Amino acid sequence: MSLRLVIGNKNYSSWSMRPWLVLDHFGFAFEETLIPLDMPETADAIRAHSPAGRVPVLIDGGLTLWESLAIIEYLAEKAPDRAIWPADPAARAMARCLASEMHAGFMGLRAACPMNIRARRSHRPRGEAETADVARFEALVADALGTHGGPFLFGDWCAADAMFAPLVSRLSTYGWPIAETTRAYVDAVESEASFHRWREAALAEEWVLPREEVE
Repeated sequence: MSLRLVIGNKNYSSWSMRPWLVLDHFGFAFEETLIPLDMPETADAIRAHSPAGRVPVLIDGGLTLWESLAIIEYLAEKAPDRAIWPADPAARAMARCLASEMHAGFMGLRAACPMNIRARRSHRPRGEAETADVARFEALVADALGTHGGPFLFGDWCAADAMFAPLVSRLSTYGWPIAETTRAYVDAVESEASFHRWREAALAEEWVLPREEVE
């Protein structure tokens, strides 16, 4: 086993979740190193693996990668037979487009609704940025499912679904009212086996980060 993924708390670390789901769903053998966040030793522990000072970090022999989408692309090149991206060129391009939009966007929702898998909160009115982000997500889900038939964005589970999985978890955490099409997609993601394994591990964690628990 040469692959090792360094991650933060599964309950809170949305960026750690994304490559972990790809590794797990597509059957890579890998070792997991979990570094609890917001502890006195956290910064030094992460920098021992990467000078960028952030998780996730993928280590493959002498190669160290410290950015989620770059890790996913590396895995796709390492195992081209595992359909991490859709096989059809047009669908693959669109999947990368959606993944990149998630990577760089949805800042309002991400800031106002931190990932907290074990929490369940009643929906309340939020700002225009968060509402616009959810509306954008619903539009792209409706378009992708209408084009590719579901249950995932491009039919079968792929890297684009892994990129959006933390956003899906936020919709459940914060009780967002969503359309039936969006709900079908959220249910499909939350029923996927790798997502379920990550969530069960998150629920079993004992760490509580006060700054992420403030509503």
